[in-house]
Amino acid sequence: MDELQQIWKRHAYVMRASSAFMYGIIVSVAMNFFWTPGHIYSSGITGLAQLLATISKNNSLSLTTAFWLFALNLPLFGVAWKQIGHRFSIFTFLAVIFSSIMIKVMHPINLTSDPIICAIFGGAVNGFGTGMALKNGISTGGLDILGLVIKKHTGKSIGTINIIFNGFIVLAAGFMFGWPYAFYSALGLVVNAKVMDMVYTRQKKMQVMIVTSSPNSVIESLQTRLRRGVTIVHGAEGAYKHDAKTILFTVISRYEQPELQRAMQEADPHAFVSIAEDVHIMGHFYEPDL
Repeated sequence: MDELQQIWKRHAYVMRASSAFMYGIIVSVAMNFFWTPGHIYSSGITGLAQLLATISKNNSLSLTTAFWLFALNLPLFGVAWKQIGHRFSIFTFLAVIFSSIMIKVMHPINLTSDPIICAIFGGAVNGFGTGMALKNGISTGGLDILGLVIKKHTGKSIGTINIIFNGFIVLAAGFMFGWPYAFYSALGLVVNAKVMDMVYTRQKKMQVMIVTSSPNSVIESLQTRLRRGVTIVHGAEGAYKHDAKTILFTVISRYEQPELQRAMQEADPHAFVSIAEDVHIMGHFYEPDL
């Protein structure tokens, strides 16, 4: 068993490192093929790196977006190492390193300079890359680190800080390239967020109601596969045959839905399962370690 766990861990590490490398390629495509030609700014630290690169270029310093992306993330690595975890910090560092290198070395292809096309496709490409990275358990750095630290210490999200920070980026786009580009950048941010939410489903919670004649088997399978708490309601009765039933309630993430289906197929394939999406919860909800 220990040997299998070690094999699984090594496989997980390889997958995370591969995801960091793939994210580096994807964000460089968004940057060099769409954002830069269209004068579109990204969100968060990447957008700030673009802004500083534009300012330094105007001042003849010639410091690139790749340089600023790495430099701005450096102090955040220290915060992540102390406050979040070493494994998380290592893979985040890899993601930022690969991003900076690929943005620098990948030769830009000017597919189009139409700002609307660049905003939509740049946001979609980057949203896919970010969602894929998060789905595989790695961070892309920047505001992700601040968000996790704030959530860890206060339980609150970084939503307001994100809005203010990205609002500053949008205003900067307006000052640098003209106000239409501020709206184009805002469009890109919306597309980026929507695509990222489509790819990364771990944060979306779903309430599951299970009506079963084999509650013990179902509970064992759920807790083994999903590590989720289960609430039991005894004394239910089926209206058709008037047979005894038990109702089970649990909450899972959308990311865990395939595992739920496998657990039910294993424990009670004839159970009735109802799923309510995008529920809000209060209280403890287990989150895997980063």
